[in-house]
Amino acid sequence: TDTNPVHGVEKVPEEARHRYLSDDEIQRLLKVLDTRSGERSADIVRLLLLTGARSGEVLGATWDQFNLETGVWTKPAAFTKQKRMHRVPLSRDALAIVQRLREAEDTRIVEAKTKGMIIPPEPHLFPGSGQGGVQTTLRRFWETICKTAGIKGCRIHDLRHSFASILASQGASLPIIGQMLGHTQAATTQRYAHLLDAPLREAARL
Repeated sequence: TDTNPVHGVEKVPEEARHRYLSDDEIQRLLKVLDTRSGERSADIVRLLLLTGARSGEVLGATWDQFNLETGVWTKPAAFTKQKRMHRVPLSRDALAIVQRLREAEDTRIVEAKTKGMIIPPEPHLFPGSGQGGVQTTLRRFWETICKTAGIKGCRIHDLRHSFASILASQGASLPIIGQMLGHTQAATTQRYAHLLDAPLREAARL
């Protein structure tokens, strides 16, 4: 009988692919997003970069998860990959986006009332085109803006890695990065350890 020549040979473990946007790429991305400021997808991408959230968390985000007074986004356990509640403080820029979306929703309701219509409040930050639905995909939009910005080989999920990179460049520790990303295991955050090399190198020069 034929035998497999590689039977019993251990596979070389593959390292997880991590792609980080450079500072220049981030600036180019933001510049392109500014030209699409009237589009819902542009705000979704901005929030992904500014919060490090997973795309499903942003796409499915509901208003009751946000406290605009304290600037905190509380993701319920059923909403996160780890199945644990995750509270994350929003940066000034991220909070400004959420506040702008809230004002737009409030204006929509008020304008409807002035026309004698009663419309139900929209529970989601990013509703879909259908009644009561949510936006479910960014793929085509993401491909378009990456092409326009001259960014290659970057996935939507890589915005999460880029957020971690930004935190590291600002001097955040691995535990802080892990908390912001919602990691429950320190080993999960350890993959970002190399990002601390640059600020540590700068500190060594003092």
